[in-house]
Amino acid sequence: MKRPTPDLATQRLTRALAPEAARIRRAAQLTTIAALLWPAMAALVALSFGALVTGTATTAQILWASAAFLAIGALRTGLSVRASALLDRSADVVLAAERAALLTTQERLSPRAEGRANSAAVAALLVDKLPHLRPYIMRARPAAMRAAIVPLVLLALSATMSWTVALILLVAGPLIPVFMALVGLAAREASEKQMDEIGTLSTLLSERLGALLDIRLLDARPRMLQDFEDRAESLRERTMAVLRVAFLSSTVLELFSAIGVAMVAVYVGFALLGELGFGAYATPLTLTEGVFLLMLAPEFFQPLRDLAASWHDKAAALAVARDLTGIEAGDDSTILGDGAAATPLPGATPIRLRGLSLGAMRFPDLDIAPGASVAFTGPSGSGKSTLIALIGGLVAPDAGQVLIGEKPVGPETADAWRARIAWVPQSPHFLRGPLRDTLTLGLPEADADSIARGLALASAEDVVARLPQGLETPLGESGAGVSGGEARRLMLARAALSGRPVILADEPTADLDAETAADITEALCALSDKGATVIVATHDAALAAAMGTRIDLGRARQESAA
Repeated sequence: MKRPTPDLATQRLTRALAPEAARIRRAAQLTTIAALLWPAMAALVALSFGALVTGTATTAQILWASAAFLAIGALRTGLSVRASALLDRSADVVLAAERAALLTTQERLSPRAEGRANSAAVAALLVDKLPHLRPYIMRARPAAMRAAIVPLVLLALSATMSWTVALILLVAGPLIPVFMALVGLAAREASEKQMDEIGTLSTLLSERLGALLDIRLLDARPRMLQDFEDRAESLRERTMAVLRVAFLSSTVLELFSAIGVAMVAVYVGFALLGELGFGAYATPLTLTEGVFLLMLAPEFFQPLRDLAASWHDKAAALAVARDLTGIEAGDDSTILGDGAAATPLPGATPIRLRGLSLGAMRFPDLDIAPGASVAFTGPSGSGKSTLIALIGGLVAPDAGQVLIGEKPVGPETADAWRARIAWVPQSPHFLRGPLRDTLTLGLPEADADSIARGLALASAEDVVARLPQGLETPLGESGAGVSGGEARRLMLARAALSGRPVILADEPTADLDAETAADITEALCALSDKGATVIVATHDAALAAAMGTRIDLGRARQESAA
C-alpha cells in the first residue's frame, strides 16, 4: 500500500470533520469566551486585594466582588461544560460515521479487488486507531482558537499597565509555538510508526490464529511465541518513542512558560518594592496593577501550552487519516448492487454471457440452461475465478453483460440475482458462534429435518457427528476443528440447505486429497441432480469431467484470438 502524502492525510482529516465543523467551531468559541472571562475575575481579585491592603475596602465592596467572582466563575464553568458536551457529541458522530463508511466500503468491496486490505488491519483501524481521532476533536481545534485569540487579548491588557510585562510576554510566548513546530515532525513520525506497528501486530495475530492447526502439527509454537514477543517489543519501543517526544516537548514548554511567569513575577516584585522605576505608566506600579499582571501571566501561556499539548493529538489523528487514505486509495472495485437483502429474481431463466471482458481477459459467449452443470477450466490466470465472480455480480465487467433471461445483471438487479445464488468459496468462513448459525444464515425457519437433509446431500453428516457439541460447536472464522475438505462440505451443506437454484463454487476441490475431492464432487453432482444450476471454477480434471459441460477458458481465448 502506497503511503499517502501529509497533504492528503490532512485533507482526509478535514473531510472527516467537515460534517461536524460547525459544532466544533461553536464549542471552540465557547471555550475561548470562557478563557476571556478570566481577566474580569482577575480584576475583581486585584481590586479587592489592593483595597484591603490600603485599608479602603468596605464589607459591602468585598461581598459584591466575591459574589461577582463566583458568578463569573460559574458562567465560565458552564461554558466549558457545554463546550465539552458539544465536542464529545461531535467525536461520537465522527467516529460512528467513519466506522460505518469503512465497514460499508469493505462490505461492498469485490472479492476480486487487488490490494485488498487485510481484515486484521481493517479491524485494528476500526477498534484501535480510529479512537485516536477523539482527543484531536476534543482538544486540538478548541486549543487552536484559544491560542489565536486569548494571548493577544491578555497581551494588550498587560500593555495598558506595563510595557515591560508586555515585552516579557511577547518574547517568551512565541518560543512555545516555535518549539512546537520543531518537535512536530518527530511527533508525527513517531505516531505513524506506532500506528503501523499496531496494524502489523493485529495482522500477525489474525494470520497465526488462522494457521493454528498447522502450527501445532509442525510444532512451531516456540517460533510463533517468539514472533509475538518481537512484535510486542517493537510496539513497546514505538509507543515509548511517542511518549518520549511528548514528555520532552512538555518539559521544555513548561520550562518556557515557567520562565516567562517567573520574569513577570520578578519584575512586579521589584517594581512594588521600589527597586525598579521603569516599565509602568503609573509611578510606581500600584499593588492592584501588580496583582492583576501576576494573575494574567499564567493564563497568557495556558492556551499556548494547550496547543502544544494537542500537537501530539494532531499527529496521532493524521496518522489515522493516513491509514484511511491508504485504504481508500486501493482498488475500488465493488460488487454490483447494494449487497442488501432482496426478493429473488422470478422464474427459472438461462444465464447468458455476452461480450464479457475485464482488463486483459476476454470471455467466450455462453448460454447456461437452468439445471445445467458447467466447469470452467484452464491454466492459472485464465480467468476461471474471475468469470465466476462476474456471473455472481461480485465484480463489474469492463465490457459486455451477464444476462439472466433478458435482464442484465447490474446495480438494479444484482441483489435480486444473488438472492438466487449459493456461493461456495475456496476458503470457507464461519460465523462466530455455533455451526448451526452458519448453516442456517438467512434461514430462520430452518428446522432439524431440513438441516439433516442439507447435511446428507453434502455428505457432511459424519463431519457434524464427530464434533464435540454437534451443531452447537463453534468452529471459528476459518473452521478450526475441521479439515479443509470437511469445511467445504459444510459450505456445500449450507448451499443445499438454502434451496437456492444456482450454485457457484470457486475451486471447491483445491488442495484436497483424492478421496475428499471425490466427496466434494459427489456432493456437487447431487445438487445438480436435484435441479440446481452448478457452475464451478476448477483445476480438477475429475470434477470437470463430472460436470455436464466443460469449458477451457485458455483454449477458448486462443481460438478467439486466432
